[in-house]
Amino acid sequence: MAGGPAIADDGWNPFGQLDQGPPRKKPATTGSPQSANAAPNPNTGPGPGGQPLPPAVEESGRGVERGELAPIIASDGSGLPYELWRGLDVNALEGQLARLDIPPRSPAVHDLWHRLITSNLTPPVGAANSGRFEIVRAEALYRSGLLTEAAKVIGSDGATGSDDLVRIEVGARIEIGLAHSDNMGHTEKGCEVIKSIATRKSELPKPLQGEALLISGLCAASGGNLAGAGLIADLAREEKSDEAASLAILDAIASGQKAPVHGLKSVSLLVYRALALAGGVDPKEAIEHGEPALLVALAGDASALPDLRLGAAEAAARINGIKPDSLAGIYRELGTTTAAESLLSTAPGGNGGEGTLHRAALFKAAEIERTPLKKVRLMRALLDDARRNGLYLQTLVMLAKSADSIQPVPEIGWFAETGVEIGLANGNIERARQWTALGGAVPGDNGLRHWQALIDLADPALKGDRGRNLTAVEDMAAHGRLPPDLLNRLATVLDANDINVPIPLWEAASRAPQPAGGYLPETGVLSDLLDASKKKEFGRTVLLVMRSLGKNGAEGANMIALGDSIRALRRAGLEADAHQLSIEALFAQWPRNAVN
Repeated sequence: MAGGPAIADDGWNPFGQLDQGPPRKKPATTGSPQSANAAPNPNTGPGPGGQPLPPAVEESGRGVERGELAPIIASDGSGLPYELWRGLDVNALEGQLARLDIPPRSPAVHDLWHRLITSNLTPPVGAANSGRFEIVRAEALYRSGLLTEAAKVIGSDGATGSDDLVRIEVGARIEIGLAHSDNMGHTEKGCEVIKSIATRKSELPKPLQGEALLISGLCAASGGNLAGAGLIADLAREEKSDEAASLAILDAIASGQKAPVHGLKSVSLLVYRALALAGGVDPKEAIEHGEPALLVALAGDASALPDLRLGAAEAAARINGIKPDSLAGIYRELGTTTAAESLLSTAPGGNGGEGTLHRAALFKAAEIERTPLKKVRLMRALLDDARRNGLYLQTLVMLAKSADSIQPVPEIGWFAETGVEIGLANGNIERARQWTALGGAVPGDNGLRHWQALIDLADPALKGDRGRNLTAVEDMAAHGRLPPDLLNRLATVLDANDINVPIPLWEAASRAPQPAGGYLPETGVLSDLLDASKKKEFGRTVLLVMRSLGKNGAEGANMIALGDSIRALRRAGLEADAHQLSIEALFAQWPRNAVN
């Protein structure tokens, strides 16, 4: 039931059973390892924590980065170049997507991924007239929870204007997914679409046959013909169908009994729609095991119970299925209006229904509160609760409006560091710098000068030395305030951005234990990434960066993969995205003061 559909012409499912490739090499823990995908360079020494210096030094020496023309950026607002899919045909694109865990958990990578897959630039070679590229994109968007955008890509003529059975089935599934209890028009359209291939289900690729069967039964039941679902199941058995899971759900719909859902690794949106007709699904199971498309659909369903909708919205936000602005809108809609004093004196409710309602109420109260001192206390309380529940960065973004209404003044100096975080998370560089000026206003906070170094790295308008404020970071390293992992990350990020690493920082990182963990891709990926970025194969570069970093992005990547990914984005002309990835790699571990 949880398996994804096939879209290749031969029935191979590039998104279902992921091809993991050759075994991964474990990162070295001693000596001076080079990239796991490149030969060692005997002419250079190890960097901090054993990090390799050859890529940046060697390429600069050959003039690879500086000797090539900048790409021509498209005018569609994506920030991506016109020749986006150079070096990829549809088969190669499917192969890359088969190895990705989407949607990316990294906000920086997800933003890049979203712009890539929604861009309407020239398609890959051989895809202009086949329609296959649209199916690939629609499936990728569906897997990311972006149903509305998937529907636009597959087109409104998915059934009537195409002879492609796969396109018809994918279009029907998307329409069914878009439906909810107060808008059944999408269900009717999806049912009309699936009728056009009612007698040809056996011609579909095997993984899609069960889905088509389930859609047919769901359509019968949604029209009030519960027995029709059972009849469809009986006919399928006569045709020797082995889609046991789909048949079990259809039988449950026909008999009015709940279908068994225990043991499912995930609950797809289509399965959820069908199970709703067979007695429903436990909301906790739906949220805990729901695929991104299901979480996004539940978050947007105005007829759902508030705790279910809030829980689904938070779960979707954690995996970037919905943007922080969308979660903020749901908080505003469903949060209760509660007095600030009551909220600040109430313990948070955890991650269940009580916890989601508490966070929604805190957010709503922070937005409407007019007294600065109460407002910043509500914001800080919400952020503390969000940190415990994996929503810290998303909540920083959501609080931009509230933070912009507060003037940085000494009376709330204890909030200054939080103000810096909110400014950085929202790209409001000017406001972040204003908050750092309050450093030292509260005894014991030791100033906020070290944040200036991170702000310089994030500032898109800064043309000068991005390492000009590293002195404060050097001082922290000298006093043991930077943990070994952060020291190595910082040196890796600075070097990948061609920022001179101060000698004290370099020496401190070299003495620190080398991080042994972090995601490292299978052999060959980093070499492919280097090749793609040199050739300005932009789409391929982005997909290989996603493979190189792993599902958790910069925070969970091995240092080698992190450095190579930043360099590749810069080499390909995606400088702003490289900076965002750099900030993400450092932000979570950046030193915070105790008074924050």
